[in-house]
Amino acid sequence: MAQSASPSQPTNPAPPVIFAPQRRLAQRARMRRLAQRPDAAHFLADDMIEDMLDRLSFLRHSPKTALVIGDVRGALATALVAQGVAVTRADPAPLPGETGVEQEAPLPFAQDFDLIAVLGTLDTVNDLPGALVHLRRALAPDGLAMMSFTAAGSLPALRGVMLAADADRPAPRVHPQVDVRAGGQLLQRAGFADPVIDSRSLAVRYRSLARLVQDLREQGLSNCLARPGAPLGKPALARAQQAFAEMADADGRVTETFEILTLSGWAKPLRAPKF
Repeated sequence: MAQSASPSQPTNPAPPVIFAPQRRLAQRARMRRLAQRPDAAHFLADDMIEDMLDRLSFLRHSPKTALVIGDVRGALATALVAQGVAVTRADPAPLPGETGVEQEAPLPFAQDFDLIAVLGTLDTVNDLPGALVHLRRALAPDGLAMMSFTAAGSLPALRGVMLAADADRPAPRVHPQVDVRAGGQLLQRAGFADPVIDSRSLAVRYRSLARLVQDLREQGLSNCLARPGAPLGKPALARAQQAFAEMADADGRVTETFEILTLSGWAKPLRAPKF
């Protein structure tokens, strides 16, 4: 006879719903359309791709198969193919030739991969531990996963501007982000061996708040919170623009900072602790 779980038995609560799945997909689909423009911003992806290729060269990891998620312009896939790697491209909002992935569910692939590279899509999943588990399970033995996304400490100027805009009634405008310490805990929890976690800063200077917002939209970093704040009205927008102008340096520019967190780990048996 089946036994029902007693109230004292531990359960796995559902992750909190921080991001709206449909808004996330719409945000990414818009970003992919905007990315087709010749002048679209893609400096974050460029930095992540350069860093991943450097890591692969340093580690002397020569994968035969790779799964690349979030490679909007195909730059990382192209570089890996040039090295003789069979690449499968995927994205939460796929284009023709790509596979759609729901990162909080098992990945829809029959094969395991020697390399999994994820560019910037993990910062807006509700169940990040679960997403990392699915990535770990999609690796072949001795396979490597590398995942880069914007992290805690990003957009301090925008946060200040939005606080000024909302005055005495702050609203959720910029979503919560993962820091280095949490990143390490997540990798260990997901079962990755030899985890490596690091963060680096990328500073970009802007002449206008409108250009900053445009860059965020073109790189999929706009608001997709499940409970976002109300749109800025004209008075709030005027306060935001004034606050931005007050942050400008002698050249009339405001420096915004993007923190890029990179998590990497291997599909190896975890070492037993020594006593």
